[in-house]
Amino acid sequence: MSANAKIAVVGAGPAGMFAALKAAEYGASVTLFEKNEKVGRKLAITGKGRCNVTNDCAPADVISHVVRGGKFLYSSVFRFPPRRVMDFFEEAGVPLKTEHGNRVFPASDRAYDVVDALLSQLISSGVRLRTSCPVLSVLRTDGSFEVKTRSGTEKYDAVVIATGGISYPLTGSTGDGYAFARASGVPVTDLLPSLVPVETKEDFSALSGLTLKNVALTVRSQSGSVVFTRTGEMLFSHFGVTGPIVLSATASMRDHPVSGYKMEIDLKPAVKQDEFDERLRSVLESSSGKDLINALRGTAPAAMIPYIIKQAGVDPRCRAGNINRTARRALLSAYKEFRLTPTRFRPIDEAIVTAGGVDLRALDPKTMGSRDVPGLFFAGEVIDADAYTGGFNLQIAFSTGAAAGEAAAFSAE
Repeated sequence: MSANAKIAVVGAGPAGMFAALKAAEYGASVTLFEKNEKVGRKLAITGKGRCNVTNDCAPADVISHVVRGGKFLYSSVFRFPPRRVMDFFEEAGVPLKTEHGNRVFPASDRAYDVVDALLSQLISSGVRLRTSCPVLSVLRTDGSFEVKTRSGTEKYDAVVIATGGISYPLTGSTGDGYAFARASGVPVTDLLPSLVPVETKEDFSALSGLTLKNVALTVRSQSGSVVFTRTGEMLFSHFGVTGPIVLSATASMRDHPVSGYKMEIDLKPAVKQDEFDERLRSVLESSSGKDLINALRGTAPAAMIPYIIKQAGVDPRCRAGNINRTARRALLSAYKEFRLTPTRFRPIDEAIVTAGGVDLRALDPKTMGSRDVPGLFFAGEVIDADAYTGGFNLQIAFSTGAAAGEAAAFSAE
């Protein structure tokens, strides 16, 4: 089966490139517009330049890691699951490896290998690439679409908008797709940062650069209920905290102002509270003649000891042997429930993904097409769907891109 549609895809990120490839696979004539000089600019810097292309898990597990839009994504993810993404890249000459948490990376640890493979596939598929060519407007007129660029206006049977969000604007993600959607009458929800560092009330500048591994972060709402908990790695910065588990936590911090949440770090999640209390008592007894700050060395990173003591409300000059049960329990709490006071997210241009976007209620989950504007499709970060870290957001891009590209190819029939 083949299609004869003339398709425009706007945005050469992961969703746009997959949409273009899928449309071309079904015989459509495809033009891929990209405002940057090269395709996949944001893709090339993901995963600190390594590119976590997907997560080697079942489709249902992908859905379970989606923060918003899981039910909507069910069809596209099951039709184009992680295994198909992995097969695609390996067949395209990119050997993959799976690391902790089922995160999939190119074996070379080079994100550019992923970008180059996609570019090679686009060229071999006959997709017409228009780089350094920003799209100025997309309008439906007389049953077709007019795509306007600085070079003029061209007509297409269908258009796939895959322009990304508004995070990392230097990569070209400047919100163009939202403007195109609104101009066509497609609603867009509020835009928020997700997977973003957090500023805190506490001054952690003395800890800037300190990485904590194998700690547990818990986030509580205003009512005290747990909205997020995960064990992993985090990092202190001059403004507050960041790192994998902090970034993931922010995806769940949307129902209230950021300052309404409470964050706690368990520095010893592998040790039960009573066990660590006994260990702490032993340390204090064996170093009874030392100042507390020196007695506690080795129980946590050295730079954190003063912060732990301060949070416990204990005099750091106190002799370890003079610490009573009440003070010891306060220290225990500081180790097992080290408190952070979030004040706000860092700016959205520092976020890994944009939360919010094209309203899912306005789209058909099987095709990614607009319910009210035939022939107009959306894919990737531009839609109101996002997930935790671990390759899930790229999987959403690939799955929705494939669904939109296939549907667009047959939209003129």
